[in-house]
Amino acid sequence: MNQDTARIVSIECYLPEKILTNNELEKLFLDWTADKIYSKTGVLSRHIASESECSSDLGIEAARKLFNSNSIDVDSIDVLIFCTETPDYLIPTTACIIQDKLGLSTSCSAFDINLGCSGFVYGLSIAKAYICSNMANNVLLITAETYSKIINPKDKSVRTIFGDAGCATLISSGEGTANIGNFVLGTDGTGHKNLIVPTSGFRMPKNPQTAIEQEDNSGNVRSLDNLYMNGSSIFTFTITTVPKAINQFFQKYSLSLDDIDWFVFHQANKYMVDHLVKKMNIPESKAPICIEEYGNTVSSSIPITLKDCQEKGMFQKNDKILLVGFGIGYSWGVTLLEWHG
Repeated sequence: MNQDTARIVSIECYLPEKILTNNELEKLFLDWTADKIYSKTGVLSRHIASESECSSDLGIEAARKLFNSNSIDVDSIDVLIFCTETPDYLIPTTACIIQDKLGLSTSCSAFDINLGCSGFVYGLSIAKAYICSNMANNVLLITAETYSKIINPKDKSVRTIFGDAGCATLISSGEGTANIGNFVLGTDGTGHKNLIVPTSGFRMPKNPQTAIEQEDNSGNVRSLDNLYMNGSSIFTFTITTVPKAINQFFQKYSLSLDDIDWFVFHQANKYMVDHLVKKMNIPESKAPICIEEYGNTVSSSIPITLKDCQEKGMFQKNDKILLVGFGIGYSWGVTLLEWHG
């Protein structure tokens, strides 16, 4: 059978039980009130994985919700893609663990992709390639992160922004809620040091010296074993590169801003999304913000926003929804959904 269309069937999300509020952070960062945190980030609270919860656990719970709510036969899954930067282990791939725990068929291919805020869009591109090349009928894309495990509790620059979450998305050759369109993807590795855990691999092995905490000029405390974010560089990259990527998409596929009903950006923080919307002259009503109760959930922020908008009844039949992922790497991706509901 010639399959030239891949469709999102359904999305389900799972959030850890523990919630970290701005009022709690206010007690830790005495110069940052709860209102100040909200005004800078747009975040009121974020979900935090427990000490025993890993990214795979969040993804598995989301997948089980997906299977149950849609009566999905686990044996129908041909491919499992797990997108995370906080895997259970460096070796083996976490997707193999998820395949086993979900009871997926041993004929199912399963692999990880190590991408952050662009990961959902990249995952959709891989899923569509599998389906349109007749290599699969059903692809399970799971995105999950536990950034809280790599953040120093005394680093307000990142602790106030990020939250943990897992999402499961079924992409199929059959009927679905949204057609997946074309893609523009890009990479600029010159910015890789601007959002990084220096000792997270083998380039800089952990040792007693890398665990020594230091305080920067803004009062943020971290070690080389923790997540570091150069906020100003990330912001400059975003407002420079993302509009170019969107315009490239429009030019490549003969579209314009007026053709798009919704712009679903990676929910980095409200300040950044607001700047993108303003710079591109996008009506605010077309760019939903879904970050207050979740924070920046990295690769799960776009599917969480899609799910939230769907539950609120915001999308109508034939709406065109532009998905824009961007961030760590640097990496970015743009694709278009056509909503069927």
